Amino acid sequence: MSDNMKRRSFITKAGVGGAGLIGIAGAWTSWDLIQPLPTSGFGGKVRTVAPSAVPDKGVIEVPAARAYLGKDPDGAIVAYSEKCTHLGCRVPFCDSSSRFECPCHGSVFNQSGDYIKGPAPRGMDQYPVEVGDDGLLYIDTGSRMDGPAPGTFVLDEPATGPACKAEGHG
Repeated sequence: MSDNMKRRSFITKAGVGGAGLIGIAGAWTSWDLIQPLPTSGFGGKVRTVAPSAVPDKGVIEVPAARAYLGKDPDGAIVAYSEKCTHLGCRVPFCDSSSRFECPCHGSVFNQSGDYIKGPAPRGMDQYPVEVGDDGLLYIDTGSRMDGPAPGTFVLDEPATGPACKAEGHG
């Protein structure tokens, strides 16, 4: 009878121990599933191009970041939000005038995102840019910085040519 009790006690303890190990293994393998994923795409860091691909004049559109990459007068690479600071319309870059021209309500910004005219309350918003370990630029769309106040100019130069749309409202 005592051999029977020892056997039952051993089987019970082995079963509890085995269930515990299965529980630990399940938690261990599921840990990655319950961790938040690193954000990529809009709202996180968006991988773009090599710094050498950003032109000195003009901009590169980065649709995944809803932004443009350009250079300021000192040659530093800057990412500009494509949203107008007035009502959020997408603001395309006009190659002929070298300006951002909002088609909705006529706001105009120079190549550095400085406010030129229109109903926008400030210049174009910006995102931080960094060079990753892979040598490419990353735009942090989760950290928007307000554009400069009207009258603040990083780049003070006239349009390089005609506007892409008629003056006034769209």
